Amino acid sequence: MFTHPADDPDHPDYRGPGSWARLPGISTDIDRWCTTLRDLEPADDAWEAQTRIRALEELTSAAAAAQAREAVAFHRHRQREDAANDVPKREQGKYAGNEIALAKRVSPATGRKFLSTSKAVVNDLPRTYEALADGSISEAKARIIADETAWLTPDERLFVDEELKDRASVAGSRRLRTEARSLAANVSSDNAHERAEAASANRHVSLSALNNGMAMLSATLPLQQAVAAYESLDAAAAEHKLNGQDFDRGRNQLMADIFVERLTGQDSAGDVPTEVHLVMEAESLFSDGQVPAWIPSYGPLPAKTARNFLAADRARSFIRRMFTSPDTGQLVGMDSRRRTFGGLLRRMVVFRDDVCRTPWCDAPIKHADHANPVAEGGQTQWSNASGLCAACNYAKEHPGWKHEGTADDLTVSTPTGEEYETATPPFVTKFRHPPPRKYTASGDADEPADSDEPGCCGSSGAAGSHPGGESAPEANEDVVDFPRLSSVEALFEELMLRDTG
Repeated sequence: MFTHPADDPDHPDYRGPGSWARLPGISTDIDRWCTTLRDLEPADDAWEAQTRIRALEELTSAAAAAQAREAVAFHRHRQREDAANDVPKREQGKYAGNEIALAKRVSPATGRKFLSTSKAVVNDLPRTYEALADGSISEAKARIIADETAWLTPDERLFVDEELKDRASVAGSRRLRTEARSLAANVSSDNAHERAEAASANRHVSLSALNNGMAMLSATLPLQQAVAAYESLDAAAAEHKLNGQDFDRGRNQLMADIFVERLTGQDSAGDVPTEVHLVMEAESLFSDGQVPAWIPSYGPLPAKTARNFLAADRARSFIRRMFTSPDTGQLVGMDSRRRTFGGLLRRMVVFRDDVCRTPWCDAPIKHADHANPVAEGGQTQWSNASGLCAACNYAKEHPGWKHEGTADDLTVSTPTGEEYETATPPFVTKFRHPPPRKYTASGDADEPADSDEPGCCGSSGAAGSHPGGESAPEANEDVVDFPRLSSVEALFEELMLRDTG
Protein backbone atom coordinates (compact mmCIF):
# COMPACT_ATOMS: atom_id res chain seq x y z
CA MET A 1 0.00 0.00 0.00
CA PHE A 2 1.41 3.37 -1.02
CA THR A 3 1.93 5.88 1.81
CA HIS A 4 2.46 9.54 1.08
CA PRO A 5 5.67 10.97 2.67
CA ALA A 6 3.56 13.58 4.48
CA ASP A 7 1.83 10.75 6.35
CA ASP A 8 4.94 8.68 7.19
CA PRO A 9 6.81 9.87 10.32
CA ASP A 10 9.82 7.74 9.32
CA HIS A 11 10.20 9.31 5.89
CA PRO A 12 12.88 12.04 5.58
CA ASP A 13 10.33 14.36 3.88
CA TYR A 14 7.74 13.97 6.67
CA ARG A 15 6.36 17.42 7.57
CA GLY A 16 3.89 16.52 10.28
CA PRO A 17 0.13 17.07 10.17
CA GLY A 18 -0.97 20.57 9.30
CA SER A 19 2.52 22.04 8.93
CA TRP A 20 3.07 24.09 5.82
CA ALA A 21 6.80 23.55 6.20
CA ARG A 22 8.84 26.03 4.18
CA LEU A 23 10.84 23.96 1.74
CA PRO A 24 13.78 25.56 -0.11
CA GLY A 25 13.11 26.86 -3.60
CA ILE A 26 10.20 28.64 -5.19
CA SER A 27 7.98 28.52 -2.07
CA THR A 28 10.58 30.50 -0.15
CA ASP A 29 10.88 33.00 -3.02
CA ILE A 30 7.10 33.45 -3.12
CA ASP A 31 7.08 34.16 0.61
CA ARG A 32 9.80 36.76 0.08
CA TRP A 33 7.84 38.43 -2.74
CA CYS A 34 4.74 38.56 -0.56
CA THR A 35 6.73 40.21 2.22
CA THR A 36 8.15 42.76 -0.23
CA LEU A 37 4.69 43.67 -1.50
CA ARG A 38 3.23 43.90 2.01
CA ASP A 39 5.99 46.29 3.07
CA LEU A 40 5.97 48.36 -0.14
CA GLU A 41 5.48 52.08 0.47
CA PRO A 42 2.97 53.94 -1.75
CA ALA A 43 4.38 55.59 -4.89
CA ASP A 44 5.57 59.17 -4.77
CA ASP A 45 3.69 60.33 -7.88
CA ALA A 46 0.76 59.38 -10.12
CA TRP A 47 2.94 58.03 -12.96
CA GLU A 48 4.76 55.63 -10.65
CA ALA A 49 1.49 54.53 -9.02
CA GLN A 50 -0.10 53.79 -12.41
CA THR A 51 3.01 51.91 -13.55
CA ARG A 52 2.92 49.77 -10.44
CA ILE A 53 -0.79 49.04 -10.90
CA ARG A 54 -0.13 47.80 -14.46
CA ALA A 55 2.86 45.72 -13.35
CA LEU A 56 0.92 44.23 -10.44
CA GLU A 57 -1.97 43.36 -12.77
CA GLU A 58 0.48 41.49 -15.02
CA LEU A 59 1.90 39.77 -11.94
CA THR A 60 -1.62 38.80 -10.86
CA SER A 61 -2.28 37.21 -14.26
CA ALA A 62 1.05 35.39 -14.24
CA ALA A 63 0.32 34.10 -10.73
CA ALA A 64 -3.12 32.91 -11.89
CA ALA A 65 -1.50 31.00 -14.77
CA ALA A 66 1.03 29.43 -12.40
CA GLN A 67 -1.73 28.51 -9.94
CA ALA A 68 -3.74 26.89 -12.75
CA ARG A 69 -0.70 24.90 -13.83
CA GLU A 70 -0.09 23.72 -10.27
CA ALA A 71 -3.75 22.74 -9.89
CA VAL A 72 -3.51 20.51 -12.97
CA ALA A 73 -0.27 18.99 -11.66
CA PHE A 74 -1.86 18.38 -8.25
CA HIS A 75 -4.76 16.57 -9.88
CA ARG A 76 -2.35 14.29 -11.78
CA HIS A 77 -0.41 13.54 -8.57
CA ARG A 78 -3.61 12.77 -6.69
CA GLN A 79 -4.78 10.44 -9.47
CA ARG A 80 -1.49 8.51 -9.35
CA GLU A 81 -1.52 8.26 -5.56
CA ASP A 82 -5.15 7.13 -5.51
CA ALA A 83 -4.30 4.48 -8.11
CA ALA A 84 -1.39 3.29 -5.95
CA ASN A 85 -3.80 3.06 -3.00
CA ASP A 86 -6.15 0.82 -5.04
CA VAL A 87 -8.88 3.47 -5.18
CA PRO A 88 -11.43 2.58 -7.92
CA LYS A 89 -10.63 4.31 -11.19
CA ARG A 90 -13.80 6.41 -11.21
CA GLU A 91 -12.84 7.77 -7.77
CA GLN A 92 -9.19 8.58 -8.55
CA GLY A 93 -8.56 12.30 -8.18
CA LYS A 94 -12.28 12.91 -7.64
CA TYR A 95 -11.79 15.11 -4.57
CA ALA A 96 -8.66 16.94 -5.70
CA GLY A 97 -10.80 20.04 -6.17
CA ASN A 98 -11.86 19.88 -2.51
CA GLU A 99 -8.22 19.90 -1.40
CA ILE A 100 -7.45 22.77 -3.76
CA ALA A 101 -10.39 24.67 -2.24
CA LEU A 102 -8.90 24.38 1.24
CA ALA A 103 -5.54 25.63 -0.02
CA LYS A 104 -7.26 28.59 -1.73
CA ARG A 105 -9.57 29.16 1.27
CA VAL A 106 -12.72 28.97 -0.83
CA SER A 107 -15.75 26.69 -0.92
CA PRO A 108 -15.39 23.14 -2.32
CA ALA A 109 -17.66 24.02 -5.24
CA THR A 110 -15.40 26.98 -6.10
CA GLY A 111 -12.34 24.75 -5.81
CA ARG A 112 -13.79 22.15 -8.16
CA LYS A 113 -14.78 24.86 -10.64
CA PHE A 114 -11.26 26.31 -10.46
CA LEU A 115 -9.75 22.90 -11.19
CA SER A 116 -12.00 22.27 -14.20
CA THR A 117 -11.25 25.75 -15.60
CA SER A 118 -7.53 25.24 -14.99
CA LYS A 119 -7.55 21.94 -16.89
CA ALA A 120 -9.35 23.60 -19.79
CA VAL A 121 -6.96 26.57 -19.97
CA VAL A 122 -3.76 24.56 -19.50
CA ASN A 123 -4.63 21.52 -21.64
CA ASP A 124 -7.09 22.75 -24.29
CA LEU A 125 -6.58 26.51 -24.73
CA PRO A 126 -2.86 27.11 -25.35
CA ARG A 127 -3.27 30.64 -26.72
CA THR A 128 -5.41 31.66 -23.77
CA TYR A 129 -2.92 30.17 -21.32
CA GLU A 130 -0.03 31.96 -23.07
CA ALA A 131 -1.82 35.31 -22.88
CA LEU A 132 -2.65 34.74 -19.20
CA ALA A 133 0.93 33.77 -18.33
CA ASP A 134 2.45 36.87 -20.00
CA GLY A 135 -0.12 39.17 -18.40
CA SER A 136 -1.98 40.14 -21.60
CA ILE A 137 -5.36 39.02 -20.25
CA SER A 138 -6.85 38.68 -16.78
CA GLU A 139 -7.93 35.50 -15.03
CA ALA A 140 -11.56 36.61 -15.52
CA LYS A 141 -11.11 36.71 -19.31
CA ALA A 142 -9.46 33.29 -19.35
CA ARG A 143 -12.41 31.95 -17.37
CA ILE A 144 -14.86 33.47 -19.89
CA ILE A 145 -13.18 31.69 -22.82
CA ALA A 146 -13.08 28.41 -20.90
CA ASP A 147 -16.76 28.67 -19.92
CA GLU A 148 -18.05 29.61 -23.37
CA THR A 149 -16.17 26.76 -25.07
CA ALA A 150 -16.77 24.11 -22.41
CA TRP A 151 -19.20 22.09 -24.52
CA LEU A 152 -16.97 21.94 -27.65
CA THR A 153 -14.75 19.06 -28.70
CA PRO A 154 -10.99 19.53 -28.12
CA ASP A 155 -10.44 20.32 -31.83
CA GLU A 156 -13.29 22.84 -31.91
CA ARG A 157 -12.05 24.44 -28.71
CA LEU A 158 -8.58 24.78 -30.19
CA PHE A 159 -10.05 26.45 -33.28
CA VAL A 160 -11.92 29.08 -31.24
CA ASP A 161 -8.85 29.63 -29.04
CA GLU A 162 -6.73 30.37 -32.11
CA GLU A 163 -9.37 32.71 -33.53
CA LEU A 164 -9.50 34.75 -30.29
CA LYS A 165 -5.75 35.09 -29.80
CA ASP A 166 -5.65 38.70 -31.05
CA ARG A 167 -9.06 39.74 -29.68
CA ALA A 168 -8.86 38.55 -26.08
CA SER A 169 -6.43 41.25 -24.95
CA VAL A 170 -8.29 44.19 -26.52
CA ALA A 171 -11.96 43.24 -26.14
CA GLY A 172 -13.91 44.04 -22.99
CA SER A 173 -15.20 41.17 -20.89
CA ARG A 174 -18.78 41.46 -22.16
CA ARG A 175 -17.69 41.71 -25.78
CA LEU A 176 -15.27 38.83 -25.36
CA ARG A 177 -18.04 36.63 -23.99
CA THR A 178 -20.37 37.36 -26.91
CA GLU A 179 -17.59 36.79 -29.45
CA ALA A 180 -16.53 33.51 -27.84
CA ARG A 181 -20.15 32.38 -27.68
CA SER A 182 -20.72 33.30 -31.32
CA LEU A 183 -17.59 31.50 -32.53
CA ALA A 184 -18.50 28.42 -30.50
CA ALA A 185 -21.99 28.34 -32.01
CA ASN A 186 -20.51 28.84 -35.47
CA VAL A 187 -17.92 26.09 -35.24
CA SER A 188 -20.44 23.56 -33.88
CA SER A 189 -23.78 24.60 -35.33
CA ASP A 190 -24.87 21.11 -36.40
CA ASN A 191 -25.70 19.86 -32.90
CA ALA A 192 -27.42 23.02 -31.60
CA HIS A 193 -30.68 21.15 -30.96
CA GLU A 194 -28.90 18.41 -29.01
CA ARG A 195 -27.20 21.03 -26.87
CA ALA A 196 -30.53 22.72 -26.15
CA GLU A 197 -32.03 19.40 -25.10
CA ALA A 198 -29.07 18.72 -22.83
CA ALA A 199 -29.30 22.20 -21.33
CA SER A 200 -32.98 21.65 -20.53
CA ALA A 201 -31.98 18.80 -18.22
CA ASN A 202 -30.17 21.37 -16.06
CA ARG A 203 -33.26 23.45 -15.32
CA HIS A 204 -33.46 24.34 -11.63
CA VAL A 205 -34.65 26.81 -9.00
CA SER A 206 -32.28 28.56 -6.58
CA LEU A 207 -32.58 30.92 -3.61
CA SER A 208 -30.01 33.44 -2.40
CA ALA A 209 -30.26 35.94 0.45
CA LEU A 210 -29.87 39.68 -0.22
CA ASN A 211 -29.52 42.74 2.01
CA ASN A 212 -32.31 44.36 4.00
CA GLY A 213 -34.29 41.20 4.62
CA MET A 214 -34.76 40.45 0.91
CA ALA A 215 -33.94 37.37 -1.15
CA MET A 216 -33.79 36.37 -4.81
CA LEU A 217 -35.71 33.31 -5.97
CA SER A 218 -34.63 32.47 -9.51
CA ALA A 219 -35.46 29.73 -11.99
CA THR A 220 -33.32 28.55 -14.90
CA LEU A 221 -35.79 27.32 -17.50
CA PRO A 222 -36.09 26.66 -21.23
CA LEU A 223 -36.52 30.05 -22.86
CA GLN A 224 -40.08 29.48 -24.06
CA GLN A 225 -41.23 28.40 -20.58
CA ALA A 226 -39.56 31.36 -18.91
CA VAL A 227 -41.18 33.79 -21.35
CA ALA A 228 -44.60 32.20 -20.84
CA ALA A 229 -44.31 32.44 -17.02
CA TYR A 230 -43.17 36.07 -17.15
CA GLU A 231 -45.90 37.11 -19.60
CA SER A 232 -48.54 35.44 -17.41
CA LEU A 233 -47.39 37.40 -14.34
CA ASP A 234 -47.27 40.61 -16.36
CA ALA A 235 -50.79 40.08 -17.67
CA ALA A 236 -52.17 39.34 -14.20
CA ALA A 237 -50.57 42.51 -12.81
CA ALA A 238 -52.00 44.56 -15.67
CA GLU A 239 -55.47 43.13 -15.00
CA HIS A 240 -55.25 44.14 -11.32
CA LYS A 241 -54.40 47.68 -12.37
CA LEU A 242 -57.12 47.77 -15.02
CA ASN A 243 -59.77 46.68 -12.53
CA GLY A 244 -58.66 49.33 -10.07
CA GLN A 245 -57.86 46.75 -7.40
CA ASP A 246 -54.44 48.14 -6.46
CA PHE A 247 -53.40 51.77 -6.28
CA ASP A 248 -50.61 51.46 -3.70
CA ARG A 249 -48.56 48.78 -5.49
CA GLY A 250 -46.52 49.24 -8.65
CA ARG A 251 -46.41 46.77 -11.53
CA ASN A 252 -43.23 45.05 -10.33
CA GLN A 253 -44.60 44.77 -6.79
CA LEU A 254 -47.83 43.25 -8.09
CA MET A 255 -45.95 40.73 -10.22
CA ALA A 256 -43.85 39.70 -7.22
CA ASP A 257 -46.91 39.29 -4.96
CA ILE A 258 -48.84 37.30 -7.58
CA PHE A 259 -45.77 35.12 -8.06
CA VAL A 260 -45.73 34.23 -4.34
CA GLU A 261 -49.50 33.69 -4.18
CA ARG A 262 -49.49 31.33 -7.17
CA LEU A 263 -46.57 29.27 -5.87
CA THR A 264 -47.87 28.89 -2.31
CA GLY A 265 -51.61 28.86 -2.98
CA GLN A 266 -52.24 31.49 -0.30
CA ASP A 267 -54.65 34.40 -0.66
CA SER A 268 -52.10 37.07 0.19
CA ALA A 269 -48.33 37.15 -0.31
CA GLY A 270 -47.89 38.30 3.30
CA ASP A 271 -49.45 35.14 4.78
CA VAL A 272 -46.84 32.40 4.90
CA PRO A 273 -48.45 29.02 5.72
CA THR A 274 -45.33 26.98 5.01
CA GLU A 275 -42.66 26.25 7.63
CA VAL A 276 -40.13 29.07 7.97
CA HIS A 277 -37.69 28.84 10.88
CA LEU A 278 -36.90 32.20 12.43
CA VAL A 279 -34.37 32.48 15.28
CA MET A 280 -34.68 35.54 17.54
CA GLU A 281 -33.36 36.63 20.89
CA ALA A 282 -36.05 37.02 23.54
CA GLU A 283 -35.48 40.77 23.83
CA SER A 284 -35.77 41.22 20.06
CA LEU A 285 -38.94 39.14 19.93
CA PHE A 286 -40.91 40.55 22.88
CA SER A 287 -39.40 43.99 23.33
CA ASP A 288 -37.45 46.47 21.19
CA GLY A 289 -34.15 44.57 20.99
CA GLN A 290 -31.96 45.36 18.00
CA VAL A 291 -30.22 41.99 17.45
CA PRO A 292 -31.39 40.76 14.02
CA ALA A 293 -33.40 37.59 13.67
CA TRP A 294 -31.79 34.76 11.74
CA ILE A 295 -33.25 32.43 9.12
CA PRO A 296 -31.03 29.32 9.28
CA SER A 297 -28.97 28.73 6.12
CA TYR A 298 -29.94 32.12 4.66
CA GLY A 299 -28.94 34.89 7.05
CA PRO A 300 -30.20 37.87 9.06
CA LEU A 301 -33.55 39.62 9.06
CA PRO A 302 -33.90 43.02 10.82
CA ALA A 303 -35.45 42.60 14.26
CA LYS A 304 -38.37 44.95 13.64
CA THR A 305 -39.04 43.37 10.24
CA ALA A 306 -39.19 39.95 11.90
CA ARG A 307 -41.57 41.20 14.61
CA ASN A 308 -43.85 42.75 12.01
CA PHE A 309 -43.77 39.59 9.90
CA LEU A 310 -44.82 37.41 12.83
CA ALA A 311 -47.51 39.83 14.00
CA ALA A 312 -49.03 40.32 10.54
CA ASP A 313 -48.83 36.71 9.36
CA ARG A 314 -52.26 35.12 9.68
CA ALA A 315 -50.80 31.62 9.46
CA ARG A 316 -50.48 29.67 12.71
CA SER A 317 -47.13 30.20 14.40
CA PHE A 318 -45.25 28.49 17.21
CA ILE A 319 -42.63 29.63 19.71
CA ARG A 320 -40.09 27.33 21.28
CA ARG A 321 -37.27 28.22 23.64
CA MET A 322 -33.65 27.35 22.85
CA PHE A 323 -30.77 28.02 25.21
CA THR A 324 -27.25 29.15 24.35
CA SER A 325 -23.94 29.33 26.17
CA PRO A 326 -23.44 32.69 27.91
CA ASP A 327 -19.74 32.63 26.95
CA THR A 328 -19.71 31.54 23.30
CA GLY A 329 -23.30 32.04 22.19
CA GLN A 330 -23.30 28.50 20.79
CA LEU A 331 -26.41 26.36 20.99
CA VAL A 332 -26.48 24.06 24.05
CA GLY A 333 -26.07 20.39 23.10
CA MET A 334 -28.15 17.27 23.42
CA ASP A 335 -27.48 13.53 23.17
CA SER A 336 -29.23 10.72 21.37
CA ARG A 337 -28.92 6.94 21.26
CA ARG A 338 -29.98 6.76 17.65
CA ARG A 339 -27.73 5.31 14.92
CA THR A 340 -28.56 8.22 12.63
CA PHE A 341 -29.18 11.90 13.21
CA GLY A 342 -32.90 12.55 12.78
CA GLY A 343 -35.86 14.36 14.24
CA LEU A 344 -35.19 17.16 16.69
CA LEU A 345 -31.49 16.31 17.01
CA ARG A 346 -30.95 16.75 13.27
CA ARG A 347 -32.89 20.02 13.32
CA MET A 348 -30.73 21.35 16.14
CA VAL A 349 -27.55 20.38 14.23
CA VAL A 350 -28.82 22.32 11.21
CA PHE A 351 -29.64 25.32 13.41
CA ARG A 352 -26.21 25.18 15.09
CA ASP A 353 -24.03 24.86 11.97
CA ASP A 354 -26.29 26.99 9.70
CA VAL A 355 -24.36 26.04 6.51
CA CYS A 356 -21.91 23.25 5.63
CA ARG A 357 -19.35 22.96 8.42
CA THR A 358 -16.32 22.39 6.16
CA PRO A 359 -13.95 25.42 6.28
CA TRP A 360 -14.95 28.06 3.70
CA CYS A 361 -17.87 26.01 2.39
CA ASP A 362 -21.19 27.85 2.60
CA ALA A 363 -23.39 25.34 0.78
CA PRO A 364 -26.74 24.38 2.37
CA ILE A 365 -26.64 21.45 4.80
CA LYS A 366 -27.89 18.21 3.25
CA HIS A 367 -26.46 15.59 5.62
CA ALA A 368 -26.23 15.50 9.42
CA ASP A 369 -23.54 12.90 9.98
CA HIS A 370 -20.89 11.69 12.42
CA ALA A 371 -17.59 13.58 12.49
CA ASN A 372 -15.96 10.44 13.88
CA PRO A 373 -17.54 7.50 12.00
CA VAL A 374 -19.58 4.92 13.87
CA ALA A 375 -17.26 2.24 12.51
CA GLU A 376 -14.43 3.88 14.47
CA GLY A 377 -16.42 4.24 17.68
CA GLY A 378 -18.16 7.54 16.96
CA GLN A 379 -21.38 8.13 18.90
CA THR A 380 -24.67 9.56 17.65
CA GLN A 381 -24.54 12.57 19.91
CA TRP A 382 -24.39 16.34 19.80
CA SER A 383 -20.63 16.59 20.22
CA ASN A 384 -19.99 14.21 17.31
CA ALA A 385 -22.51 15.74 14.89
CA SER A 386 -21.65 17.71 11.77
CA GLY A 387 -23.94 19.43 9.31
CA LEU A 388 -22.39 19.03 5.84
CA CYS A 389 -23.34 19.46 2.22
CA ALA A 390 -23.54 16.22 0.25
CA ALA A 391 -20.23 16.78 -1.58
CA CYS A 392 -18.24 17.41 1.62
CA ASN A 393 -19.81 14.44 3.39
CA TYR A 394 -18.87 12.12 0.52
CA ALA A 395 -15.36 13.62 0.37
CA LYS A 396 -14.64 12.86 4.02
CA GLU A 397 -15.22 9.16 3.32
CA HIS A 398 -12.48 9.16 0.66
CA PRO A 399 -9.13 7.55 1.67
CA GLY A 400 -6.83 9.99 3.43
CA TRP A 401 -9.56 12.40 4.60
CA LYS A 402 -10.49 12.71 8.26
CA HIS A 403 -12.87 14.85 10.32
CA GLU A 404 -12.46 15.37 14.07
CA GLY A 405 -15.20 17.40 15.68
CA THR A 406 -16.73 18.59 18.91
CA ALA A 407 -19.70 20.86 19.51
CA ASP A 408 -17.25 23.79 19.50
CA ASP A 409 -15.08 23.14 16.44
CA LEU A 410 -14.19 20.87 13.54
CA THR A 411 -10.75 19.87 12.21
CA VAL A 412 -10.46 18.61 8.63
CA SER A 413 -7.35 16.61 7.64
CA THR A 414 -6.57 16.09 3.94
CA PRO A 415 -4.58 13.28 2.28
CA THR A 416 -1.47 15.52 2.18
CA GLY A 417 -1.47 15.78 5.97
CA GLU A 418 -2.67 19.39 6.15
CA GLU A 419 -5.17 20.35 8.84
CA TYR A 420 -7.84 23.05 8.68
CA GLU A 421 -9.84 24.05 11.73
CA THR A 422 -13.10 25.95 11.93
CA ALA A 423 -15.03 27.06 15.03
CA THR A 424 -18.78 26.62 15.47
CA PRO A 425 -20.39 30.04 14.95
CA PRO A 426 -22.60 31.67 17.59
CA PHE A 427 -26.27 30.75 17.36
CA VAL A 428 -27.19 34.42 16.80
CA THR A 429 -24.71 36.89 15.30
CA LYS A 430 -24.46 40.01 17.44
CA PHE A 431 -21.96 42.41 19.00
CA ARG A 432 -19.83 40.93 21.77
CA HIS A 433 -20.49 44.11 23.76
CA PRO A 434 -23.88 45.90 23.70
CA PRO A 435 -24.05 48.92 21.36
CA PRO A 436 -24.59 52.37 22.95
CA ARG A 437 -27.95 52.88 24.63
CA LYS A 438 -30.69 54.78 22.89
CA TYR A 439 -31.98 57.89 24.69
CA THR A 440 -35.55 59.07 25.08
CA ALA A 441 -36.75 62.59 24.36
CA SER A 442 -36.27 63.45 28.06
CA GLY A 443 -32.64 62.42 27.90
CA ASP A 444 -33.07 59.26 29.99
CA ALA A 445 -31.44 56.08 28.81
CA ASP A 446 -33.71 53.20 27.88
CA GLU A 447 -33.05 50.24 30.14
CA PRO A 448 -32.47 46.92 28.39
CA ALA A 449 -35.09 44.26 28.87
CA ASP A 450 -34.43 41.94 31.78
CA SER A 451 -33.49 38.35 31.09
CA ASP A 452 -33.15 35.68 33.73
CA GLU A 453 -30.79 33.54 31.70
CA PRO A 454 -28.91 33.70 28.39
CA GLY A 455 -30.96 32.26 25.61
CA CYS A 456 -32.79 32.67 22.35
CA CYS A 457 -36.29 32.19 21.16
CA GLY A 458 -36.81 30.36 17.91
CA SER A 459 -40.06 31.20 16.21
CA SER A 460 -41.52 30.25 12.90
CA GLY A 461 -44.34 28.81 11.19
CA ALA A 462 -42.48 26.60 13.64
CA ALA A 463 -38.99 26.59 15.16
CA GLY A 464 -36.70 24.71 17.59
CA SER A 465 -36.98 23.83 21.26
CA HIS A 466 -34.85 23.41 24.35
CA PRO A 467 -32.13 20.98 23.18
CA GLY A 468 -32.78 18.50 25.90
CA GLY A 469 -36.47 18.52 25.16
CA GLU A 470 -37.25 19.69 28.72
CA SER A 471 -38.50 22.96 30.11
CA ALA A 472 -36.23 25.08 32.26
CA PRO A 473 -36.70 24.68 36.00
CA GLU A 474 -39.86 26.26 37.37
CA ALA A 475 -40.98 27.31 33.88
CA ASN A 476 -44.68 27.33 33.13
CA GLU A 477 -45.43 24.58 30.62
CA ASP A 478 -47.64 26.78 28.46
CA VAL A 479 -46.24 30.29 28.61
CA VAL A 480 -42.71 31.70 28.55
CA ASP A 481 -42.40 34.02 31.56
CA PHE A 482 -41.01 37.39 30.49
CA PRO A 483 -40.87 40.27 32.99
CA ARG A 484 -42.74 42.80 30.88
CA LEU A 485 -45.66 42.36 28.51
CA SER A 486 -45.07 44.38 25.35
CA SER A 487 -47.71 45.28 22.81
CA VAL A 488 -46.15 42.83 20.37
CA GLU A 489 -46.34 40.04 22.96
CA ALA A 490 -49.98 40.85 23.63
CA LEU A 491 -50.70 40.41 19.95
CA PHE A 492 -48.80 37.10 19.97
CA GLU A 493 -51.12 35.90 22.75
CA GLU A 494 -53.91 35.93 20.17
CA LEU A 495 -51.99 34.67 17.13
CA MET A 496 -49.46 32.15 18.46
CA LEU A 497 -49.34 28.82 20.18
CA ARG A 498 -46.52 28.85 22.72
CA ASP A 499 -44.57 25.60 22.63
CA THR A 500 -41.80 25.56 25.21
CA GLY A 501 -40.52 22.14 24.31
